[in-house]
Amino acid sequence: MIDIRMIATAGLGDRSYLATDGDVAVVIDPQRDIDRVLDLAADLGVTVALVAETHIHNDYVTGGLDLAQRTGAAYLVNTADEVAFERTPISDGDEVGVGSMRLRAIATPGHTHHHLSYALLDEPGTAQAVFTGGSMLYGTTGRTDLVSPEDTVELTHAQFHSVRRLVDELPAKTTVYPTHGFGSFCASTPASGADGSTVGQEATTNPALTQDEQDYVDTLIAGLGAFPTYYARMGPANAAGPAPVDLTAPEPVDPAELRHRLEAGQWVVDLRERTAFAAGHLPGSLGYELATPFVTYFGWTFDFDAELTLIGETPAQVADAQRELVRIGVDRFAGAATGPIESLAAGQGLRSYPVSDFPGLAAMRAERGQDAVFVVDARRDEERAAGGVEGSVHIPLHELPARRDEVPDGEVWVYCGSGYRASIAASMLDRPGRDLVLINDDWPHAADAGLPMTGQPAGPRGQQRGRERGVSSRRDSGCSSAPCWVWWGAAGASSPSRLWSTGWGSRWLRRSRRRWW
Repeated sequence: MIDIRMIATAGLGDRSYLATDGDVAVVIDPQRDIDRVLDLAADLGVTVALVAETHIHNDYVTGGLDLAQRTGAAYLVNTADEVAFERTPISDGDEVGVGSMRLRAIATPGHTHHHLSYALLDEPGTAQAVFTGGSMLYGTTGRTDLVSPEDTVELTHAQFHSVRRLVDELPAKTTVYPTHGFGSFCASTPASGADGSTVGQEATTNPALTQDEQDYVDTLIAGLGAFPTYYARMGPANAAGPAPVDLTAPEPVDPAELRHRLEAGQWVVDLRERTAFAAGHLPGSLGYELATPFVTYFGWTFDFDAELTLIGETPAQVADAQRELVRIGVDRFAGAATGPIESLAAGQGLRSYPVSDFPGLAAMRAERGQDAVFVVDARRDEERAAGGVEGSVHIPLHELPARRDEVPDGEVWVYCGSGYRASIAASMLDRPGRDLVLINDDWPHAADAGLPMTGQPAGPRGQQRGRERGVSSRRDSGCSSAPCWVWWGAAGASSPSRLWSTGWGSRWLRRSRRRWW
């Protein structure tokens, strides 16, 4: 009997898989931190004999080469992919035996030109599963614009036919195991949210199977929004052959050296919960809360040539962040500092700013007028196209590093779809002369608060982008293709006294306990 285990990487919205017959195993699309795979194989008492890539990945650095070299497994990569390392080439229709199982390659171009899916056959030769990478996802398909804009239309047509080929060639009961579609920007539209599916189920729900070809192509392309800029680094890194991962703890940094790095303008990133950062942080530090969206938005805004120092409450928090970051090729760490933020201040004062919500913004405007403060909308273009707070200025978080000068001094309120991206934006904007307020609230509450809405992006740049891209509101406001819910714990429990000290009154500074990213 074939046993298939899933290895989830929630921060990137991806899944890897280990399939075994009880003696040997095949691993599909492993992430870079391969200790998770090795630990699972050891727990199951099986030997990794085969490692297979569905495609040259664009959203993470693969661990496939390292895993194959460490275990002696064959490493399957499409013959047509140009790579700089030894691999076992495989092409459409090829079958490779592993124990009592066989893996059959099926060409499914679309997400990339040379994308492969793999049908997993049992000993009699019946397909038990298909690993679809970025081809057939749950209720959607992989996006087709990551190779180049010039190839997008061609690849979208190819994706349509690839998904239909899987349905034509595989039994309806074959279980589908995609790599993307669990929050990854590699999905073209939000996935169904299902935890599993079969080829037969997809035949009745997947747009590549329920729409005609041109409708599918037009709809998919119209719905494509921005994707993280770090994706451009992943394909070349994977084709070159990534170096083995190094999770050695960064060197400790004392408060005096930390202050020196901040004064020198280096990247010093505070991993604490966002309301704790707002309540008190080192001047010049950036707040990237270590939560589900962390690695995506960090990679989207980080200068990969910069020296990086991490601030965490504990060494374990720093280690968790390091693991997330090496998955996207952030390997150089200048050091880390841990402990209470007051102990890391080295005698310098902490900066802080208040936290409010959409009802707080509405109350402030009712009392002082709509134009009393500058309001920044840090959401993406496709979110803004569906509506924004009237009078706000749209600067997507990933554009903010180059557009900070568009934000004046004085009082500035910042919002996004949940507070997560707004908190990063606020930390980027924080400086003497700016009085920031973080709106830590879910976007639907803006309308509930009675704030006037506009359906058009504020400012000519946003309007032009919306018209040119034909964007829609297909994606949600956070890290994933579907809302990620989390309940606040005690992380912010120490901060209310700092937040209430502004003198604005309780009606402006409310805190919601439920968040979606």
